[in-house]
Amino acid sequence: MDFDLFSSSSSMEKPKKLHAALLSSPGMGHLIPVMELGKCLVANHGFEVTVFVIPSQASRAEAEIIDSAMTPKLLDIVELPAPDLTAADLGPNASMVTRLAAMMHEVRPAFRSALAAMEATPDVLIVDLFGTEHLCMGDELMIPKYVYVPSNAWFLALLLHSPALDKEVKGEYVDQTEPLKIPGCKPVRPEDVVDPMLDRSNQQYRVYIRQAGEIPMGDGILLNVWEELQAETLAALRNEEFLGRVVNGPVYTIGPLIRPVRPAGLAKELLEWLDKQPNESVMFVSFGSGGTMSAEQLVELAWGLELSQQRFIWVLRKPIAKSLDGSFFDVGKGCGGDELLSFLPYGFMECTRNVGLIVPSWAPQVDILSHPSVGGFLSHCGWNSTLESIVNGVPMIAWPLYAEQRLNATLLAEEIGVAIRPKELPSKKIVRREEIEKLVRTIMVEKEGHMIRARVKELKSSAEKAMTKGGTSYESLHKMKEDCKMRIHQIKKAP
Repeated sequence: MDFDLFSSSSSMEKPKKLHAALLSSPGMGHLIPVMELGKCLVANHGFEVTVFVIPSQASRAEAEIIDSAMTPKLLDIVELPAPDLTAADLGPNASMVTRLAAMMHEVRPAFRSALAAMEATPDVLIVDLFGTEHLCMGDELMIPKYVYVPSNAWFLALLLHSPALDKEVKGEYVDQTEPLKIPGCKPVRPEDVVDPMLDRSNQQYRVYIRQAGEIPMGDGILLNVWEELQAETLAALRNEEFLGRVVNGPVYTIGPLIRPVRPAGLAKELLEWLDKQPNESVMFVSFGSGGTMSAEQLVELAWGLELSQQRFIWVLRKPIAKSLDGSFFDVGKGCGGDELLSFLPYGFMECTRNVGLIVPSWAPQVDILSHPSVGGFLSHCGWNSTLESIVNGVPMIAWPLYAEQRLNATLLAEEIGVAIRPKELPSKKIVRREEIEKLVRTIMVEKEGHMIRARVKELKSSAEKAMTKGGTSYESLHKMKEDCKMRIHQIKKAP
């Protein structure tokens, strides 16, 4: 339905475009899906979009993501001032979630001022999961507001049900002997809960419960999946008898939104090496924008790759002891290649000289995954990486480290069927070289790997259909646009 405020008085003039203001929290894993949503709204649905970004620490990778929207210019980018966290009283061991929440809290005055400074008030506000505190600004501006959850439906179901679990469950979630029940959904094993649920006395748990309570303040939820991927869980989110009573407004499936492959995305040396390898013969090893591992695990991974006798590309990052999300705010930075190589076991480079390639600190992941010679992905299971793997038809070895990655790994291995995983969580116990060898060979050469590869290629096809005009995700985002117009009309009509 079209309303008068979106059509001009003259039939010769073009209808006014909706202008969406998007707010992204810091970090590559948050910036990428928000930027891709913005580009999709402009290119496919006729929006004008301004994206507000918050600098964490300047990095080559984040700069490239922003530049990708500027050439050609699809989006207006507004960089908000870096928030002053001195008043936040963060201790040295504050978690990633706590630090992000503090940054988003402190940036509120700057964001409010930036919205007021726009030439015209935007028509709609879209915030990501860490931006739920800013939904009230939609009410202040009298515009519709939405929450973009760039993750999967099972994660969203657990998040929305967490305030109920907070009241029902006694003691720590990880100490429960039975899986945590979510209405209409697959239950969650205690060891698979998201990081903020690991310790209920930690500040990040309070942040998590607050976010869960604020999401229904929006007029709807945008989710980076497509209908076929998680039909049953999506049905539970929309059913009033299950989770529908918690969700305020529709759940729009708009994915998979991922970074596009760039025409010249691979460096000459990397491209030449990949071009020489047989089809689907290379295992890509990368732990995302923030993942790290201990020095001991790094050595075991190295020898596991060598024992597998399979080709590989490994994005190598400096080992770290204190936390598995140790690189989240430092993506694209790191020590030089020579220093990184010193962390590898003696003799490894010589043993793998003709079959492996080490890339220091960071690599163009989508461009590598899209290359025909790549046949497997040893991944931390961040949702961006998961979608990039599926869209390129690449089966995975799930190696979850932090955030919601344990939940994702279980989803991929046990429900969707596109991954295998170690017997025990890498965050709990060192995965030894013999098991790594077996995992790699299973994906690359064994019958089980061939079956998983066939499954992921089915999903690749369904994802492509979902995103094309007439597909479920395309039409879902179109419906969000029409619902947005209706909501604006209702607000304008209200006394």
